[in-house]
Formats: sequence, C-alpha cells, structure tokens
Amino acid sequence: MYARRAAQLLQELSSCEEGQLPPYNGDKFDQVIRECEEHSRQFQSLIRDKDIETKNEDHYGSFIHHLSIIRNKRCLMAYMYKRAEVIQSYRWNVGRVLPREIQDKLNFSEQEYFKNYCGVIDSYMKDLDLDLTVDMIPPKDPYIRVRVLSEIGEVSLGDHAVSLTKDSFHFLRRTDAEPFISQGLMEEFVE
Repeated sequence: MYARRAAQLLQELSSCEEGQLPPYNGDKFDQVIRECEEHSRQFQSLIRDKDIETKNEDHYGSFIHHLSIIRNKRCLMAYMYKRAEVIQSYRWNVGRVLPREIQDKLNFSEQEYFKNYCGVIDSYMKDLDLDLTVDMIPPKDPYIRVRVLSEIGEVSLGDHAVSLTKDSFHFLRRTDAEPFISQGLMEEFVE
C-alpha cells in the first residue's frame, strides 16, 4: 500500500502520551523519502511524451503516483510539526536544559532547533525585561507578600531599592520575588 510507512510514523507519535516523544525514527523517515523519489521517477516516466488531454491508464497511473507523493509529504510534515510542537513545550515545561532521556529521543537537527528556540525566547524576554517562565498560570495578584529567609542585603528592584534583611516581610512584585524564592532566599507568606 502506498504511504504505509508514512502512516506508521504518525502512528508512532499518536501512541505516545500527550507531551511525550518517541525516539526519532530516521530510518523510516528516509524510507518515506526514498518512496517519494521512486513515485516521482514513476510519475515522470508516465507523463513524459504523453498527450495530457487523453485519459488512459498512464494518466490514471500518474495521478496515483502524484497523490502518493502528496500524501507522503503531508504525513512527513505532520510528523515534523508535531515533534516541533512537543520540543517547544519542553522549553516551557522542563526548562533550558533537557534531561538526557529526552535528548536521546531527538536527532541533531531537533536538538539545534531546541537550542535556537531557547535563544529566541531568552532574547525576547531580555528585550522586554520580563521573565515569561515565572508564572505559567497567571496570578490573581501581581504583588505578593514575602518573608526573607536569609540575609540578602540592599537590592535594586525596578524603580526603587529595598533592604532585604533576614526575617523581614515585604510586599513585592511577583516577578521581582520569584528569583529569590526559587533560590530559597525568601518564601511567599500566606496568611
């Protein structure tokens, strides 16, 4: 059956849990490319020196080869697009550094894609002076009350400076407090 291998690639992807990837199947991907090349050769041989107006077995054969090329192309594009979506989600869910088990599932081009995607996101966040990875679920209030756990000292936060001494309480913007909270230097104070 034409395009069977391409369909198998998509079945591999759909059999995984949401947000997970199977290892990149380069062998099957290359087999689909070779199948497309064979269809192209067959298509070219059928239409070469033929009268396009007459509808005979060569016309219908060329049509089948053409449709097989299109189907394979669509399957390969869907395979790569879905993998790219999952790779992009890794940046938001896992962070800048991928665990070894995820890296092993990506081919070299996908690893480069991930690095470039991270670079673009980081550049964008730097230009905006905003960390988009802080709150994946928007907070109800942009300000939080925090308790300082360790002596931090004088810190410049946006338009003002604050002295963050141990066991002091402050009402800060969430984006200013998150780096200190993630380092364990302060905690959100919930009444």
